[in-house]
Amino acid sequence: MLSAVTSELGPWSWWVIGLVLLAAEMLVPGFFLVWIGLAAIAVGALSLLFWDAAFWVWQLQAILFAAFAVAATFIGRKITRDHGETDEPFLNQRGASLVGRTATLAEPITEGHGRIKLDDTQWKVTGPDLPVGARVKVIASNGRDLTVEQA
Repeated sequence: MLSAVTSELGPWSWWVIGLVLLAAEMLVPGFFLVWIGLAAIAVGALSLLFWDAAFWVWQLQAILFAAFAVAATFIGRKITRDHGETDEPFLNQRGASLVGRTATLAEPITEGHGRIKLDDTQWKVTGPDLPVGARVKVIASNGRDLTVEQA
């Protein structure tokens, strides 16, 4: 089948495969097929140069495609790697984003545990025993629980 496709399309077969993979990247999330598509286009470029050469058999083309795909994937991953720099450092860490804020106790802190209301959410807090209405400052976040001190 591969030899039939390559004989029919000639050196353009790799270009078609590459463009199909690039188009599939738009349908499949993940930013992965783009590197494989670029590898196919690179083999297509070499096919335009070497199509009539005796050494340019489909086995060599397949090996080069596999090597280019692996290399392109590693290079692409290095290029697109997230460096951890963002304008929203606490984007998925809501509790950590509350550190430093002050609030009023909604329930008293007794035996080290109570509740505050910040924005539209009630949070469990730990800290020194304080009555309802006392102002507290969030000093730490431990997942769902906040640690507070008297403000």
